[in-house]
Amino acid sequence: MNSPVKSKTIRRKLDLRNGRVDMSHGSGGRAMADLISGIFREALANDLLDQGNDQACFPTPAGSRMVMTTDGYVVSPIFFPGGDIGSLAVHGTVNDLAMAGAKPLYLSASFIIEEGFPFADLKRIADSMGEASRQAGVPVITGDTKVVERGKADGVFISTAGVGVVPEGIALSGEKARPGDKVLVSGTLGDHGVAIMSSRENLSFETEIVSDSAALHTLVADMVATAGPAIRLMRDPTRGGLAATLNELAHQSDVGFRISENDIPVRPEVAAACELLGLDPLFVANEGKLIAVVAPEAADALLAAMRAHPLGENAAIIGEVVEDDQHFVQMTTGFGGGRIVDWLSGEQLPRIC
Repeated sequence: MNSPVKSKTIRRKLDLRNGRVDMSHGSGGRAMADLISGIFREALANDLLDQGNDQACFPTPAGSRMVMTTDGYVVSPIFFPGGDIGSLAVHGTVNDLAMAGAKPLYLSASFIIEEGFPFADLKRIADSMGEASRQAGVPVITGDTKVVERGKADGVFISTAGVGVVPEGIALSGEKARPGDKVLVSGTLGDHGVAIMSSRENLSFETEIVSDSAALHTLVADMVATAGPAIRLMRDPTRGGLAATLNELAHQSDVGFRISENDIPVRPEVAAACELLGLDPLFVANEGKLIAVVAPEAADALLAAMRAHPLGENAAIIGEVVEDDQHFVQMTTGFGGGRIVDWLSGEQLPRIC
């Protein structure tokens, strides 16, 4: 999931005297980057935070390296095809740790519950969270519970934290992409966002669209075992989707990206739903997919390893890193033309995670 503090570049100054937060500031797009750069990064600045990743990797007194992340979940609806807020909280936190190449170890969970929330729904969420953590092998070892007045929390919100350990020789970070590197995705894009929107709007399609929510750490372990230090970075394209993630990485690494629309995997039913809903799959959130940037000589081996794993069977090489002082993400369209894939402007899908 997207961390509270990620961007390295202030793109537009905030009106700190008269401005106010709106829904676009949680979208994962340009407005969110402006908010983070203009308020949080300046106020909380330190060497680890300024790296701008979804987690922070730090040395321990014993000489090993650990990684830590934190996240919050406000998804609406709470229950959706393929998951719920409980399993989503586990998967998202595990994935943020895994994007550093880390082995996730432990989680914490904090619940903010609205007065009047049904015990049956709370039990269902807790059971789902427990099952997801057991399947991932990453237990929730501490937590907190708060109750607020009716109408103050929209049911239930969950905050999490996670810690893990990074293997020797692995140092993934968003500023490490180099021209010539290949860009891979682990599978089809847009599944989670369209599942949420169809559930929210009570839409039905001939084929049910379900969230891709999943813990990716076992896939990452196979990737690290195959390509190791040749992997420059990994990132899960959650809020803002592939477009926001690549734009963010372009600024972090001081490069550009060139991708091919024909190579980007999107399920036909998701593409059709996006067309109906007026959405672009490139901007739609994912909760069980990752982007990897890898040295070109290791790309084919990494792709094979990803496709051999159940969570990467639809993996694809979708483009490459290029030199570009403007940090553009350029896409060759399915018709052979060109398009700039910019940051998400405004809020496409609020309350998506």
